[in-house]
Amino acid sequence: MASQFVSSSDIRAQFSQRMSNMYRAEVPAYGDLLNLVSEINAESISKNTSLVDSLESSNGLERVSQERHGAIRLGTPNELNIICRIFKIMGMFPVGYYDLAAAGIPVHSTAFRPINAESLAVNPFRMFTSLLRLDLIEDQDLVSQASKILHQRQIFSNDALDLLDKAESVGGLSETESSDFINAVVETFRWQQEANVTLETYEKLHEAHRLVADIVCFKGPHINHLTPRTLDIDLAHESMKRYGIVPKETIEGPPQRQCPILLRQTSFKAIEEAVLFTDDKGGGVEGFHTARFGEIEQRGIALTPKGKGLYDRLLNNSKHQDVSLAEAFSGFPDSWHEIREQELAYFHYSWVDGTEPPKMLAGSSTVIPDNQHAVIPDNDPGSQQINRKELDNLINDGVIRFDPIIYEDFLPVSAAGIFKSNLGESANQTFGSVSNRDEFEEALGEKVLDPFQLYQAIEDETIKSL
Repeated sequence: MASQFVSSSDIRAQFSQRMSNMYRAEVPAYGDLLNLVSEINAESISKNTSLVDSLESSNGLERVSQERHGAIRLGTPNELNIICRIFKIMGMFPVGYYDLAAAGIPVHSTAFRPINAESLAVNPFRMFTSLLRLDLIEDQDLVSQASKILHQRQIFSNDALDLLDKAESVGGLSETESSDFINAVVETFRWQQEANVTLETYEKLHEAHRLVADIVCFKGPHINHLTPRTLDIDLAHESMKRYGIVPKETIEGPPQRQCPILLRQTSFKAIEEAVLFTDDKGGGVEGFHTARFGEIEQRGIALTPKGKGLYDRLLNNSKHQDVSLAEAFSGFPDSWHEIREQELAYFHYSWVDGTEPPKMLAGSSTVIPDNQHAVIPDNDPGSQQINRKELDNLINDGVIRFDPIIYEDFLPVSAAGIFKSNLGESANQTFGSVSNRDEFEEALGEKVLDPFQLYQAIEDETIKSL
């Protein structure tokens, strides 16, 4: 029976493409971003052979052109619970917990994404998913009104829920069922011009926080951006104007480097869209809403806890000392060899092209390639994994290469910066440090996964496969 089911990665890939097509039709400037990124990536690949070699060695070249991440905002714990179940059918799992309240955004979030190297290579689609926190809004009458509005809506169609139940009960979906499932889920995120509140209610919620109005006042969680991946975000940022796109003032994330780390993002301002609000007489009142925008990202290497700790310290220094971001980050090594030697990031290990893996002499525990000197026990196949010293020796001998493992997740400060640039000055409020991960995970129905453990597992698997 399982062989008759469409794989979760294939469902995810089809869903990603359908979402991209829909958003391109709804926000034409997103199509301009895709064209821009395609042009810049082709130029980067033609000029940078070492980058191409690295991407090919780590199985990352083919995924670049199709790579996207999206972002949605949900209103209730039940909505988050159902979306968690839906994304699991697509092989996407909640990774990381992001508290944006301290940055003035009344949400907490996770990223649903594939979690192993094989799934990421097929399609790395991610959905940054935020849950509204009405407990951070002071006006209790407004909170009560917003809560009532949210609990009266149903953002998922009956078809989507029925197919979700079936997939969970039998372990998968047929080709026809998966197509119907994708169609039904995509509709959940479509822009709907008709609001489910009066203009007066919208304005009150908007005054409390623009993000609250965006989440509460509509019939569904319209996708607010889709983001293609570029190989050169500085060039992309500069080139946006050539396409008639006005970018935000700065690029979020670390400064420009020879060895990119984590994530850098830029965007264009949110578009103003016509909305039809309800009125007490059953008619409609015309108005406008601003929420959806375009974004481009460049992904660097995933950092270890040690590397992320250094990153956070340098970022903090740039904020509290009179130094530029580039000056502050001069303290972070900018060569792959130094980064690896100091164990600041995760790497994909593989044999150099044309190199034969070491051969074992019968009855010996020593590997005897021509000029290599790693030692691997031969009495237990399960124990034949190269240790750190042996790995270093083989790298020095020039027979093993190491390439960056791409960062698949997000940075709270950068996410807040992108949100704020599209929310305006009214977003400059703060809610203090009020993280509530337990509440978020209770709504999910499961624990969020630790990204560091996932990257370590991928690195370990590449070593084990040598």
